[in-house]
Amino acid sequence: MLRHLEDAGGWASAPASAPASASAEPRPVTPATAFRGAADEEERVVPMSRIRQRIAERLVQSQRTAAILTTFNEIDMSAVLDLRSRHRDAFEKKHGIKLGFMSLFGHACVLALGEIPELNAEIRGTDIVYRRSVHLGVAVGSPRGLVVPVVKRAEALDFAGLEREIARLAGRARDGTLSLDELSGGTFTISNGGVYGSLLSTPILNPPQSGILGMHKIEKRPVAVNDQVVIRPMMYVALSYDHRIVDGEQAVTFVVRVKERLEDPERMLLNV
Repeated sequence: MLRHLEDAGGWASAPASAPASASAEPRPVTPATAFRGAADEEERVVPMSRIRQRIAERLVQSQRTAAILTTFNEIDMSAVLDLRSRHRDAFEKKHGIKLGFMSLFGHACVLALGEIPELNAEIRGTDIVYRRSVHLGVAVGSPRGLVVPVVKRAEALDFAGLEREIARLAGRARDGTLSLDELSGGTFTISNGGVYGSLLSTPILNPPQSGILGMHKIEKRPVAVNDQVVIRPMMYVALSYDHRIVDGEQAVTFVVRVKERLEDPERMLLNV
């Protein structure tokens, strides 16, 4: 879940230090409240909240300090939709939570990061820091802006565990109760602009991470399959990466590996 920052050119992530206490932050301005009691005013000046200021700072920092490139691909979501349709009720009955797209994409990314460790690394001075674990950031829209809670050691979780942890963190984001630890230490981020209807966007890195995968709206489109034109539910995905540490071949390979696993979900079960 995300907020689309058009002026920033894509999806952005708030840092670990972004959230502030509810009492310290002004209420978000909505179209219904923007000019309440000020019918004669042409403009209204509202101080930026601390989290919005921090988001703005991080967007500029990301653009200035990283060599950001983006590679795109599309995924045929037929197999994933079929999987969810066939097993949704049984999954929810057993695990007490719905089977969503974020856990499937998250698991696919975790496996692909095992093959392309540069996307789970960061530059620190003149060193490259590689990590054994994947601490998966999941961009979440909250009443006070975009935050990125982190699923720690995502590689150790199964689908149910990943889905449950994402749901827990999203709930705490909406309630404004995320802790600093829950917002710290992310090594790779996924964001879903499709929930807002975005068909394609360019994600912005969450420093010091070297990669972020943007998901988008599933839309039925004509595609060629075995030399036949068929209608399939397709999703564009976009991987933005820091070209200082990740080469184009590695970035494209990562997206292809995610695509392969989601178009054939059994690959994830077998880890192939």
